[in-house]
Amino acid sequence: MALPNVGDLAPAFSMRNQQGAATTLEQHKGHYVVLWWYPKADTPG
Repeated sequence: MALPNVGDLAPAFSMRNQQGAATTLEQHKGHYVVLWWYPKADTPG
């Protein structure tokens, strides 16, 4: 999968929020969305 470029539209996705409830990008349409994650969290090294 290629990395996105600045200005690319985000693909449709769903994920669990901090309370464990499913949320989708579509639910936040018209609002700014910031995704933050730690890709190496809970991994050695």
